[in-house]
Amino acid sequence: MFFATKQPPYAVRLLRRKEHPPRNDIKRNPMSQLIFPPDQQAFASQVWEIVRQIPRGRVASYGQIAKILPIPTGVDGETYLEFGALWVSGAVASCPDDVPWQRVVNSKGEVSEKNGADAKRHKLLLEDEGVIFGVRGRIDMGKYGWNGKIKSE
Repeated sequence: MFFATKQPPYAVRLLRRKEHPPRNDIKRNPMSQLIFPPDQQAFASQVWEIVRQIPRGRVASYGQIAKILPIPTGVDGETYLEFGALWVSGAVASCPDDVPWQRVVNSKGEVSEKNGADAKRHKLLLEDEGVIFGVRGRIDMGKYGWNGKIKSE
């Protein structure tokens, strides 16, 4: 039996939203539509250099790495606060082989991969480094979290 609802199903609302983006948001904040940092390669290189400094057996969050980095030129602070961790995630996902990507997790201390096999691999790599996951699948960030100190060259 079908019941009348006040709103169409979620998928229909989503499609309508894509066809007609909210103009007010674009006028109020033109940066709200910014999906990538202005210079993706330079940003990614900075992320990779920081991730390379996370010691074995320690983890950092995407947001923690974003806070360490300078705000990219051409991006306001509010936008960076909103998108920085997401941009770091994108950079980590596309890192070269010498970057220990497994040492970056979300702010809850969880692996963020959606694919079960990728998530299992991420977890196994961290466990191999001595990182222990709790019963809820989370890492104790107090115990295993990296202090964020950058090695001077």
